[in-house]
Amino acid sequence: MKLRRYSEVDVFSTEAYRGNALAVVHDADDLSTEDMQRFANWTNLSETTFLLAPNYPRADYRVRIFSAKEELPFAGHPTLGSAKAWLDAGGSTGPDGMVIQECAAGLIPVRVADGHMAFEAPPLTRYGPVEESLVHRIALILGISRDQIIDASWLVNGPKWIGIRLSSAREVLGLQPDPGKLGDLEIGVVGPFELEGESQFEVRAFIGGDPVWEDAVTGSLNAGLARWMIDTGFADPQYTASQGTVLGRQGRVHISLHNGAIWVGGHVTSCIEGSVRL
Repeated sequence: MKLRRYSEVDVFSTEAYRGNALAVVHDADDLSTEDMQRFANWTNLSETTFLLAPNYPRADYRVRIFSAKEELPFAGHPTLGSAKAWLDAGGSTGPDGMVIQECAAGLIPVRVADGHMAFEAPPLTRYGPVEESLVHRIALILGISRDQIIDASWLVNGPKWIGIRLSSAREVLGLQPDPGKLGDLEIGVVGPFELEGESQFEVRAFIGGDPVWEDAVTGSLNAGLARWMIDTGFADPQYTASQGTVLGRQGRVHISLHNGAIWVGGHVTSCIEGSVRL
């Protein structure tokens, strides 16, 4: 074991401790996969990341992303949080204001400007209709009727999200899913606000497995939802989504479409700086 720089950052909220927390271990090149997974399980956060030297000349750093139970090829709030931690540790953006992150999903550009950070979402690796039997199962899990589900789509971009669209944000906020029925599904639910305000949509993310989890604010899910809703004309090319409301958070995810690419952004705040013996 040795002493390594350690950070915890809050992602997707302008107010610290109201977004989604991320643990970041720096200088992790000599740690094994088993070391990383054990520590990620111990932090008990939705994700923990490990910063390493890049393999590709274009990349500024490489990151490995772990939930409490598995390694992920890509995840959204860990991408922004890792970039923030790397910058705080002495990294710098390129002349274009970009940081290039290397992860298992490839090279991910991260734009940094005026305290706001945004990543270019990687392509969806599975994108299309959900089989009707599974939609019925999801309705039972969510405790709603099948008729309340307006649309459903696979939105796989690392995590295996299934997007579910309801008719209103009020319905999304009122969901009381049965965690015992989730199995290993990863379900993201979205609905529009009826009145004009800061946010146009409310989002919730339910993740099955052990433990069952409602994620506070989810970049990968919002990236997939944005692709789907913009493609189908349900959302404008630029909008803001709220997430984490029922958990007492104030997550705000800013979506924009630029040259065909989805950009997912928000504020990132450094909360804890120190060291970890690992």
